[in-house]
Amino acid sequence: MSSVLRPPSSGQDPFISTDYRPISSHLAITPPVSVVIPAMNEAENLPYVFKTLPDWIHEVVLVDGNSTDDTVEVARSLWPDVKVVEQRGKGKGDALITGFEACTGDIIVMVDADGSADGNEIVSYVSALVSGADFAKGSRFANGGGTDDMTFIRKLGNWALCTVVNRKFGARYTDLCYGYNAFWRHCLDKIELDCTGFEVETLMNIRVVKAGLKVQEIPSHEYLRIHGTSNLRAVRDGIRVLKVILEERSNRRELRRQEHHSPMLDTVRGEVS
Repeated sequence: MSSVLRPPSSGQDPFISTDYRPISSHLAITPPVSVVIPAMNEAENLPYVFKTLPDWIHEVVLVDGNSTDDTVEVARSLWPDVKVVEQRGKGKGDALITGFEACTGDIIVMVDADGSADGNEIVSYVSALVSGADFAKGSRFANGGGTDDMTFIRKLGNWALCTVVNRKFGARYTDLCYGYNAFWRHCLDKIELDCTGFEVETLMNIRVVKAGLKVQEIPSHEYLRIHGTSNLRAVRDGIRVLKVILEERSNRRELRRQEHHSPMLDTVRGEVS
């Protein structure tokens, strides 16, 4: 995950390498980090989002969902090198998939554009990844996390859905429906993202477990949306999340059935016995 420290050139401090970028007083990394921000009419919130982003980030990819306000112009004024990608489809899932395809970094971080996520937490996600995790999953309910933006009904629904996923897929999540996550780019080769809505986060959480990837939860605090109203609808999107869980469970059973009845597997078993 990290390159080998090169021998110092003449006059160079032997403990400093230009291959490494310091991101805290205790951590320096080589992998470039891309931040993906899906946004639609978030011009008022972007100043708060960009203000917390660390300056050592390799690139910021803004996926514009056909905004009718000054979202793109504001993003470019705040981060001149921002990479703006136009979303052709609809939904958060489609926006994230579009953003992932545009990333050039080895590490990808997902950040919402409503001001609810603190960019200063990115260092915790990156630290987990360079320490051995494949997928760093934000959790509002892990020790040290919290939320200012969840009703009792949403919290109850999130707990119920999280419990189902843990039992059916052998996960140990404390939070399921949260969009602040980070992962190594190679994870995209092991999970297929084929949904367009808010349920994309649940799909990712399930498929990283099914792929056998190492997941580490990161305590995260979710703040209130600063301006505007969310497109999230608790009942509608909760049902969509449940459908994803049931479909993934059904696909898992079908795969096991196919493996059990595979002629190749029967041949191998015959050779072993």
